[in-house]
Amino acid sequence: MTPTARPITDDHALALAVRHRWSPIVGVVLVAIAALAYWLSARLFDAGRPDLFYVADAFLHGRVWLERPLGPYDVILLDGRVFVPFAPFPAIAFLPLVALVGPATATAWQPLINALLAATGVALVWVLMSRLGVRSVRDRFWIALLFGFSTQVWWVVTRGGVWHTGHLIAAMLTLGGLVEASGPRRPWLLGLLAGAAFLTRAPLAFAIPFFAWIVVADEGRFDPRTWRWRALVPYLAGVLPSFVFFFWYNWARFGSPLESGYALASLPAWLEAQRQVGLFSLAHLPMNFDYLFLHLPAPIPEFPFFRPDGLGLSIFLTSPGLLLALRAPWRSSRAIALGLTALVVLVPSLLYYGGGWLQYGYRYALDSIPFVIALCGLAAAHHGVGRGWRLLILFGVLVGLGGVYWAYHL
Repeated sequence: MTPTARPITDDHALALAVRHRWSPIVGVVLVAIAALAYWLSARLFDAGRPDLFYVADAFLHGRVWLERPLGPYDVILLDGRVFVPFAPFPAIAFLPLVALVGPATATAWQPLINALLAATGVALVWVLMSRLGVRSVRDRFWIALLFGFSTQVWWVVTRGGVWHTGHLIAAMLTLGGLVEASGPRRPWLLGLLAGAAFLTRAPLAFAIPFFAWIVVADEGRFDPRTWRWRALVPYLAGVLPSFVFFFWYNWARFGSPLESGYALASLPAWLEAQRQVGLFSLAHLPMNFDYLFLHLPAPIPEFPFFRPDGLGLSIFLTSPGLLLALRAPWRSSRAIALGLTALVVLVPSLLYYGGGWLQYGYRYALDSIPFVIALCGLAAAHHGVGRGWRLLILFGVLVGLGGVYWAYHL
């Protein structure tokens, strides 16, 4: 006997209509509360490194160097000029703001800017959940809460500074790409988003093949005979400007298109010793693996009864709800592609000398987390977000709240 679909009753149709009507309202309220929570967490912290706004100001004045160093580390002094190694797209994105109010005012607004960037990420997760088929407003809420307050997003908003704002912009661009990939799949727009994400966080270059696959296969089979190869032309046209700018920017600063500045930047002595082993090396893998999966805080007798060391914190403590991704429908090509992309994007960071210090959790994982969040969405669409998963997410939120405390006390 062939199974038949359950008919939609009047009551069922009414419930769906009510759910559809309330979804945008709940989403807007959640994003507004998230923005307020982020701002309250960050507003009293002085990050002390507004490099992105001053790089934007340099661009506006036709320069690729700063007039003075903004800190003792992560700067390059060359021929009497000051350079920084950080990826340029965030500075490009801030050009209109800096042109309007200047770098000093933009620096003063940094907590608010980062709060709005992170809240935009939460909004994109909300939309992504809808496009991935998560029909329950409650389940969308829990996945958005997982991303916004049980990952390193909350920490990087609170700490601010040039090292952290790039993470927020990269996550926003990647989530925007995933939203587009689950909707119209316009090749040129996916190319622009993928290229800008790479120009913000270099490991996201490894996500470019994923979005190319979306363009040519419409998330179909891993069978090149069925792919629409012509769609690669507008996609690559969207990606190409970011690579051209990347190579030009390196050449304009250091005389080599392949020198980003990370091998030249000033560092504390202990980090310099690690870099001498290699900018990327298998020798750094045990350290980063520990920071990502194993590292634990030390118990202390007074509130809040634990103390992180700033080197890392196991993702099983900070973000246990991400394990929901394991329930994704792994027989689908989309889940396989998302999982592989999350993995390959993470590999460069696991081989990198820096480790991510100072951090609460492993902030480099934010490059991969949008893809893991998409897997969580697929799992929620098929199974919902049960009570056990909600408890894990709440646990991660409490750990994240501890991160706000330690952002001011480490």
